Amino acid sequence: MSTSRTASPAGHLATRAFPQDFLFGAATAAYQIEGAAFEEGRTASIWDHFARTPGAVINADNGDVACDHYHRYPQDVALMKDLGLQTYRFSTSWSRVRPDGGAVNRAGVDFYERLVDELLGADIVPWLTLHHWDMPQVLEEGGGWTHRDVVERFTEYALTMHDALGDRVKIWTTLNEPWCSSFLSYTAGAHAPGRQSVGDGLLAAHHLLLSHGTVVNELRQRDAELDLGITLNLTVADPVNADAEADLDAARRIDGQFNRWFLDPLFRGEYPEDVVDDLRRVDAAAVKQWQEATHDGDLATISAPIDALGVNYYHGEFVGGEKPEVAPPGGDAPTDRPISSPFPSHEGIHWHERALPRTGMHWEVQPEGLTRLLQRVSREYAAPADVALYVTENGAAYDDELVEDGGEQRVHDAERVEFLRGHLGAVLDARQAGVDVRGYFYWSLLDNYEWAWGYEKRFGLIHVDYTTQKRLVKDSGLEYRHIISERAI
Repeated sequence: MSTSRTASPAGHLATRAFPQDFLFGAATAAYQIEGAAFEEGRTASIWDHFARTPGAVINADNGDVACDHYHRYPQDVALMKDLGLQTYRFSTSWSRVRPDGGAVNRAGVDFYERLVDELLGADIVPWLTLHHWDMPQVLEEGGGWTHRDVVERFTEYALTMHDALGDRVKIWTTLNEPWCSSFLSYTAGAHAPGRQSVGDGLLAAHHLLLSHGTVVNELRQRDAELDLGITLNLTVADPVNADAEADLDAARRIDGQFNRWFLDPLFRGEYPEDVVDDLRRVDAAAVKQWQEATHDGDLATISAPIDALGVNYYHGEFVGGEKPEVAPPGGDAPTDRPISSPFPSHEGIHWHERALPRTGMHWEVQPEGLTRLLQRVSREYAAPADVALYVTENGAAYDDELVEDGGEQRVHDAERVEFLRGHLGAVLDARQAGVDVRGYFYWSLLDNYEWAWGYEKRFGLIHVDYTTQKRLVKDSGLEYRHIISERAI
C-alpha cells in the first residue's frame, strides 16, 4: 500500500514533492450544495422528485436548502481561497439554466456568472461540469436519458452555458459519472429517477455518451482552445483467487460493466463485445433494443477526441464466484426500499472481505488501487490518445464530531487526514511510474446532501451545520491547506 511519508536513511521523514504545474482542487455538485431549489425560476429536477418518493432517501431529506451555496457563494469562495485551492470543480444545474428543459432562465445563468467571477477574482480556476445527475423532471417524464431526443436538449443547455461563460471558463466536463446516471439510476433504481430496467440502463448509458460526444464536437467548433473532457467513476476489480476461473470471470464482468462499457466507446469507438455477450445472456430483448437505438455514426460521435479524462476513485472491488461465509459489511442501499443490482450480469458475483480499513460508507480504503487504476487507464486508453488524466473525485465519509478544543470548536478527523495523505501518495506513485496525472480534486469541499443518504454522510473538508449554515474547516482541510502550500506530503 502506498504511504505518504517514508523514512530517510537518517531516520527523518522524507518529503515527497508535487510538480509546480500540478493542480490542487476540490469538487462539489449543484444539487448537493446550492439549495434555492425553487427560487428565481428554477424548476424541479429528477432529484427534487426522487427525494419526495417515499423510502427513496434517508429521513426523506431533500436538497431544497442543502448548504445554501446559492446565497452564500462569496463566503464559500473565500474559504476556498483560504485553503489555497488552485481550481474548483463545480456543476451547473440544468433545471436552473433551462427550467423544464425549455427556454433560458436569465436569473439562473446570472448566478453562475457571479460565481465564476468570484472564483476568478480569488485566482481560482473554474472547472465546469455540465451534468452531475440533475436532469429536469419534465424531460424525465418524456423519456429522460432513454429517449434520443434528450441529446438535442442537453446540447442546447451546454451551448447556453458556453454563450454565458465561454469567455471565462476554459475547462469543460460534459458528464460526471455516466455509470451512475444510467445503471445505478435506470437499472438499479438506487438513484433518481429510480427505474429498474436493464434495457433502460443500456439506453440511458448510450444517450449519455452520445450527448457527451455531440457537445464536445459543438464546443470544439466554437473554440478550438477549450479543454474538453468527461469524468468517469472507475474501479479496480480484483479476483479473490487469481487462479480460479470463476473468480477471474467475476472480476472481468465487474470491470466490463463498470469501466470498459464507458472507456471503450469513448477511446476505441466500440462497446466491449464480451460484455455485450454477457448482457445478451441476461436480457436478449434489452440488448436488441439497445442495438437498434445505436445508429450509424453514433460511436464516431461518442469517440470524439477529448483533452482530459477525469477519474473518480473511492474504492476497489474484491470479488469471487463463490459466496463468502461471512459477507462484507455495509452495502449501497441506504433505506429499506428494494433496489436491483446496477450490474445486469451479476449472477455468480460475490463480494469478499480482505481486512482493509473502511469508511463510514463501508467502502474499503485502498490507495494502491488508485495507483494501479491510473496506470491501467493511462496505458490502455489515455496515453495512446494523448489525453491528460486528473483525479476529479476522491474522498471519504466518516462520523465526524464537533468538539471543544482550547475554547474553539474543532473536527479532529484523523481518519480523513490519513485517507487524503494516502491517496495523494498513490497519485505520486502513479506519476513516478510515468502516468501523466496532472491534478487532484478532493470530494467534497463541503459536507452536503449525499444523494440517497441524505445528510447522514459527511465527506467534506469543511463541516456544515445544516441548521445554522455555519462553516468550520476540519483538520483534514487544514492538512490539505498545508499540503498545497508546501506542494508536498
